[in-house]
Amino acid sequence: MKQRLFAAAALLAAGMACAADKPVRFILVGDSTMASNSGYGDAFCARVNRANTCINLAKGGRSSGSFRAEGRWDEVQGLLKGSAAYRATYVLIQFGHNDQPGKPGRSTDLKTEFPVNMARYVDEVKALGGVPVLVTPLTRRSFKNGVLENTLVPWADVIRATAKDKHVPLLDLNADSYAAVQAMGEAEADTLAVAPKPPAAPAPVAGAAVEPQGAAKSAFDYTHVGTKGAKYFATMVERELKAAVPQVAGEFKPEGE
Repeated sequence: MKQRLFAAAALLAAGMACAADKPVRFILVGDSTMASNSGYGDAFCARVNRANTCINLAKGGRSSGSFRAEGRWDEVQGLLKGSAAYRATYVLIQFGHNDQPGKPGRSTDLKTEFPVNMARYVDEVKALGGVPVLVTPLTRRSFKNGVLENTLVPWADVIRATAKDKHVPLLDLNADSYAAVQAMGEAEADTLAVAPKPPAAPAPVAGAAVEPQGAAKSAFDYTHVGTKGAKYFATMVERELKAAVPQVAGEFKPEGE
């Protein structure tokens, strides 16, 4: 009897050790504010100890509806079917920017479509053995009379409600990024953009002939982020994730590296 118990305990210990050796995986799903070259996703993945276990599938211009309609969610589901090779797979899901009205083929109805889309993502990640983590949309950096505007609040509210209803981790990036950008002010916030802010055009001189000029198009805007902005918000997301899911704290490089 003792030998059987010893053997069972040994098998259990071996199984636990094997599970502990498995890596943790992160999959990022979202729009351009998370995507490569325009968002914080790649900078976030660079913070993960095992870079090959962080996959950034976010894509510019996508909403909670078009990401699925284009078949991009199929890739996420395919990856989740291999979850047994990982100790856990966390799927960070952030939409809202392109779900807003005025974007043909992308926008979703705030009351009838967006909540259903977000809930469906959560349910499907769970069904395939992953851990869904909902992320409210990164703030835009447009100021008006010194006050940062936040037109994304209604979409952030839906995500907060979905996370509460589904009992899944929430990263309130919208609230945290809004507070941070408001505190730093417009001039500093502009340095987080993809490109420097173009200088203001000189005022025309009275009576002078106006010559048409073709100004070079700038990559500067108040939504997307360059290297500095990507690192700044990636660090913010990392800290939020560690707070919401403490067991992942050891999966990231020490701060400052």
